[in-house]
Amino acid sequence: MTASNPIMETPAINDLSICVATENGSGSASANNILFKAIFKMGIPCSSKNMFPSNIQGLPTWYQIRACADGYFGRKDVIDVMVMFNDATATKDIYRVRDGGLILYDDSKPLTSDLKREGVQCLGVPANKLIQKLVPASPLRAKQRNVVYVGALAYLFGIDMETIKEVLQDTFGKKPAVIESNLLCIDAGYQHMKENGLTQNIARLEAIPNGNKGKIVTEGNTACALGAIYGGVSFVSWYPITPSSSLAEALEHYIPRLRKSNGKATYAIIQAEDEIAAAGMVAGAGWAGARAMTSTSGPGLSLMNETIGLAYFAEIPTVFFIIQRGGPSTGLPTRTQQADIQLMYYCSHGDTRHIILIPHDMNSCFDLARRSFDFAERFQTPVFVMLDLDLGMNLWSSDPLKLLKEPFDRGKLLTAEQLEQLKKEGKKFRRYFDVDGDGIPYRTIPGNPHRNAAYFARGSGHDTDARYSEDENDYKETLDRLRRKFQTARKYVPKPIVEMTEGIKTGVICFGSSYEPSREARDRLRSMGLKTNHLLLRALPLTEETKQFLAAHEVIYLLEQNRDAQMAAIFKEEWPALGAKIVSVLIYDGLPATAGEIVRQIQEHQTNSRRGAKEWQEKKLIASN
Repeated sequence: MTASNPIMETPAINDLSICVATENGSGSASANNILFKAIFKMGIPCSSKNMFPSNIQGLPTWYQIRACADGYFGRKDVIDVMVMFNDATATKDIYRVRDGGLILYDDSKPLTSDLKREGVQCLGVPANKLIQKLVPASPLRAKQRNVVYVGALAYLFGIDMETIKEVLQDTFGKKPAVIESNLLCIDAGYQHMKENGLTQNIARLEAIPNGNKGKIVTEGNTACALGAIYGGVSFVSWYPITPSSSLAEALEHYIPRLRKSNGKATYAIIQAEDEIAAAGMVAGAGWAGARAMTSTSGPGLSLMNETIGLAYFAEIPTVFFIIQRGGPSTGLPTRTQQADIQLMYYCSHGDTRHIILIPHDMNSCFDLARRSFDFAERFQTPVFVMLDLDLGMNLWSSDPLKLLKEPFDRGKLLTAEQLEQLKKEGKKFRRYFDVDGDGIPYRTIPGNPHRNAAYFARGSGHDTDARYSEDENDYKETLDRLRRKFQTARKYVPKPIVEMTEGIKTGVICFGSSYEPSREARDRLRSMGLKTNHLLLRALPLTEETKQFLAAHEVIYLLEQNRDAQMAAIFKEEWPALGAKIVSVLIYDGLPATAGEIVRQIQEHQTNSRRGAKEWQEKKLIASN
């Protein structure tokens, strides 16, 4: 046990960032979930970020929990408490915690000289020694070590043990022996801190009555899976790849409960041999009339390019959930980025533009996943639902998922009766003919009994009647019609959410998981004297509302989590003159964005702009004299 450099300060109430540093595969996931859910059950707004390695076992992992009474869910700028339970990273972890922060470590052995730092408080709990007394020698002993820090933190910050018992019951309800063993180890950590009089002055966690009443905790991949089920998905083909696998796994978990008729499954889920096969199956199922989807990440999407081009050119409804991670190559497979935007938008070779739906929270994950199949069938095209690892795999507090009971939109799908009516009117079904100028032709699906329903589906050149053609006029006409269809989509895709106050000339645009840190950053900027309007982008193609937002402001800060400002490039291609107003705020270190970094970049630009304006005025004055 060591207590050094105690920092005296007034404890913050329900404002705390905890980072747990452990080794992957050591059983820390269960301990961290217990800790996070206990804080949530206390009614305190909270969020979690899991920074885990791309191997199965042995490499370092960090888990951050933020408790925030103000309701901010982005990653906090600083770490208040570092649980230092990984010797391999300890020399760096001691410097991750802020000045005046707290380090909790396993003092079964004393700290070495290189692990002592001035300006922080160090508290020890002998986790290894405690576990050796409590848990018989077995593989379980090493995993149980981590739950000791749950108890130590519970005592230090005021997490009620009864709340922890409730979480254990919720988590391991059918395993009383597991509950008992975990509780024994948690209590050992709690009692050690209490009996040795170890305290801290950083923060206190205090229960908020009804604070999270009615709220749920889930991840974006699960919300998307449920949305897809309620959106009518009947065929899923996928190949495992982080961070998208849990979406398909959630589908496999929930769909058997929700999609059976007379005890028989009304769906098919296939784990393909690779991403190429998965995309091919989805295209085939979409052509056959099924609501079909897959989930993948950047490298998988690269392999799917050719099939997506086929679905685009043959006009087959398909849905692709893309959960982005760090790249290029395999890059950072278990870290977050928004760096596949253009890969989705222009996916395939040749001239393509695709519809992209962009959720930003759990309810929009659910809703846009549901509606993605309507868009795919309405526009007879591949539709992308764009997430990233932070939104897809981390736990988020949320209002319950809301199902809007809307009928499925199957678009221009002709029945046998409608084909017969066309015949009576002396008209014929022409698969790729633009009847009404919106670029969207009518289609049929296999099984339609009418003799005029059949057509050839092909990925090579074709004319309006789906006949093979390499005629240059037929090809150009097809490409022009596909562009018209994309222009029509602008009127249908989800509109951006705009917060606008007249007279404010600075705007902020964000999308996806950047919404939470952006919201917090705008509040900080306001307190510093810089007021901003805000646009939350929810889809591509860009809509008229976004154009108007650009036109209404002198400078626009566009936040995205990639190096090369991929979304800004789309804006500037669309509206070159208005795009000149855009200043990119770029975060691409693989970690979830923080409000502090957003504020820093915006302030830096503001300072440089003022300095530049002053220098220009001085040069102008000198020239005039």
